[in-house]
Amino acid sequence: MNDDRNRSWPGQEPDAPRRAQSGPWPGEDPGPAWPGEEAPRRPQRGTPPRGVPSGRGGTPEWPAGDEGGPQWPADEPARRPQRARQQGMPARRPVPPPPGQRPQQGPPGSPPQGFRQPPPGRRPVPPPGREPDLITHHAHNGTDDFGRDPYDDGYEDDAAFNEYADDVEPQEELDEKGKKVLTPAQKKKRRWKIIRRCAYVFVGLFFVVPAIAFVITYFLVDVPTPESIKALQSQPITYYDAGGQVMGRELPPGGDRQLLKPGEVPDVVKHAVYSAEDATFETNSGFDVTGILRAVFNQVTGGQGGGSTISQQYIKQATQNDQQTLTRKWTELAKSFKMNNQQSKEEIITSYLNIVYFGRGANGIQAAAKAYFNKDAKDLNASEASLLAGLIQGPGRSENEAYAQKRWTYVMDQMVANKWLPQAERTAAQYPTPIPRNSNKEQDSGKMTYQLQQRIKDELAAKGYDENKLFSTGAKIHTTIDPAAQAAAEQASQEGMKGQTDENLLNALVAVDPKTGGVIAYYGGPELVKDADGKDQINQDRANQARNPGSSVKAFDLTAFLKMGKGLGETFDGSNNRVLGGRTVRNAGDSASCGKDCTVAKAMEISANTVFYDMVLNVTKPSRVAEAAKEAGVKVSPDGKSVLYTDDNNISLGGGGTAVTPEDMAAAYSSFANGGTYHEQHFVSKLTNGQDEVEFDENNIKTNPAFDDDASKSQQIAGNVTEALGPVIKHSNLKCPTGHECAGKTGTQQYTAKDGDPKAYGDRNAQTWMVGYTPSVSAAVWVGGDGNKPLHDPKNKPIFGATIAGPTWQNFMNLYLKGKPAEKFDKVAPIGKDAATVTSTPPPPSETPTTTTTPTTPETTTSTEPTDTDTNTSTKPSRPTLTRPGPGGPGDPGIGNTFGGGGGGVASPPGAGPG
Repeated sequence: MNDDRNRSWPGQEPDAPRRAQSGPWPGEDPGPAWPGEEAPRRPQRGTPPRGVPSGRGGTPEWPAGDEGGPQWPADEPARRPQRARQQGMPARRPVPPPPGQRPQQGPPGSPPQGFRQPPPGRRPVPPPGREPDLITHHAHNGTDDFGRDPYDDGYEDDAAFNEYADDVEPQEELDEKGKKVLTPAQKKKRRWKIIRRCAYVFVGLFFVVPAIAFVITYFLVDVPTPESIKALQSQPITYYDAGGQVMGRELPPGGDRQLLKPGEVPDVVKHAVYSAEDATFETNSGFDVTGILRAVFNQVTGGQGGGSTISQQYIKQATQNDQQTLTRKWTELAKSFKMNNQQSKEEIITSYLNIVYFGRGANGIQAAAKAYFNKDAKDLNASEASLLAGLIQGPGRSENEAYAQKRWTYVMDQMVANKWLPQAERTAAQYPTPIPRNSNKEQDSGKMTYQLQQRIKDELAAKGYDENKLFSTGAKIHTTIDPAAQAAAEQASQEGMKGQTDENLLNALVAVDPKTGGVIAYYGGPELVKDADGKDQINQDRANQARNPGSSVKAFDLTAFLKMGKGLGETFDGSNNRVLGGRTVRNAGDSASCGKDCTVAKAMEISANTVFYDMVLNVTKPSRVAEAAKEAGVKVSPDGKSVLYTDDNNISLGGGGTAVTPEDMAAAYSSFANGGTYHEQHFVSKLTNGQDEVEFDENNIKTNPAFDDDASKSQQIAGNVTEALGPVIKHSNLKCPTGHECAGKTGTQQYTAKDGDPKAYGDRNAQTWMVGYTPSVSAAVWVGGDGNKPLHDPKNKPIFGATIAGPTWQNFMNLYLKGKPAEKFDKVAPIGKDAATVTSTPPPPSETPTTTTTPTTPETTTSTEPTDTDTNTSTKPSRPTLTRPGPGGPGDPGIGNTFGGGGGGVASPPGAGPG
């Protein structure tokens, strides 16, 4: 209970009167006297604390505190210090501190907390000019007007006493280096402060910052998906023939790779790989902390073994990034963790086993199973799977048996340790012996030639499927190649060259299915030839090189003529040595001449040059011939390599700048065989990826009329061409396959003589052809030299279209069509004048030697072959006509200029002119 009436005045101790009466409290220390000064005044009896009775013996006395004036005036004698508190007396009750101030500490009677006893001989001096507190009686809640404790004597406000306060920075004591001198306690405190801060930095650098960075990286990186990986993977390209049988496989530069789908990898293979690479794969989150620490330890101690999980290895393989950098490892961890959150373990292990390299050029478990054991991955046993899994760490040492066996032992033991393989089976297991390296290479390569493979890939590249895309998708290419036709083409081509002694002779054969446009046989010559040093090298593809087609182009002359409404009964002057367009055109002797009124049908049968040169020059014009050839299927730049030169009239006889590939000739004649319906020649019928998803399918193709928008008119034109080409077969001493109607045309291009050539070279030819068809197959055979070279047969005689090319064509047709149903061409109405109503006038017998006149204007060629150039001479002396035997009968006419060769029929005595 407060006694306001007994409260002291400001500046006085509380209850001063009562303390003065009762004396000091037990245990209260009056404080020492100030040495060197007169004795302080005796303190008055103070008022005892509240609740303690006064007037008791031995009770402590407080200073009265009622003296007027300041307590420590410098000019007054000091107060007498209180006597020491007797032992055993109770301590003075502490007074609660005012709000906002801290309680006093220390024993009762001691100076306020923060003050030290003045040193001997020294007395604190209050700051000068300090005014005494005003005596006011205004107290509430234990504080005065300034919020101070009324019991505070005010010394704490004096700067003079700050040096004795614990919470005031004392005067710094400096050592000889000018540094602050610390007490042992301060040194210990400072040391722990440094340790604590270092710990904060350590935790921040190695835990907090990496965790934040990992979260940021997690959201920034992209995880390789199976689709994206599929686009980067290189897998073999598989080629199938028209019957669905594998023709061959082409391995990517990085080796063999075949993809499996999730669920197709057997457990025994997965467990073997887990044992070899990552035993915790099924349970870890994409990375293994203990594995990482183990890897760090191995790196420091020089040991072996990494800490990457299968997921991390998959990321490295998928991104093709194996740089030894912290950035790569960091992003690899983030991607691995993210991938495990997005994909199942089954998807990850399947993707990993599809791209990991096992040696022997095998990428992926399926390719490895084939390369080492010639079996599918699904058929591997535990022993075989362990060998392959063990080779993942060292695929380059796959042929090192000691290393392979060591790894096999390790994996087998790990499978037992992880309870994936019974101990009894491990004990009975034997090291599996792989098959010899490359022992299955023949099976992979197949029988497809390099030339055919390249033509297939060229066609796909033109459609937007380049080699990289084919390898990345594991393309399955279904071709149009008929195995029977391909075998027949190779056999006929090789047999046709048997016995030939001219080393310059080359040949090619291409066959096309008229009903689809698909190439069913393709032979561009031998796959390998010897170079100048006698080493094997890849041969050129002769089936895809443009040559002067000679008289075989006359079928397009006739097509252009028929499109104008003209018929086979139209007549021209078919006599020899006619001057047309300022130059002299000659036939291949009298046998290729048919008098003044020669029907177009007869001119085609005997290959009369003068008729077709006149027809193109004065009726159709070269541009219409070129147009008819392109409509039939000849591909010119930029889609093909053929050239249809229209700046002069040489196109009418297949010479000069006009050059066509064997492939284009077979495709163009197939439009005649198919009744005027055009199908673009192609090698690929269907393309799928490794998962059998169809990219495109050419099996469902549309039919397009070739020569007229009206299909019936186009068919009529083609039928009339076939009507004209039919008799050429017999005239060339060739025969159609049994039960099959056929039609065709030979062609011969004369060799252009050079200065210094022997006289006999004037009769030589450089290119020969035979192009013919039945309703089911069109084939073109070319036999010639690599450019302008004088060719000869074993008897050192010139060769013609019916000499080697014709018999080769006939042999192929017989081999391929043997046993196939008989077939005939559809009959069509004649266009224009009917040849059956016109009688051609035969040429008069030759009584005098034929005069040979060369063109008066030089001709140059712009084909891909060497230029054939006519010499520009005026009149040459006539020379007698010599008889040259042809194959199986009279000589095949072949001497001629570069306007093109006849060669369409077998003649008796050959005259001067194209054969």
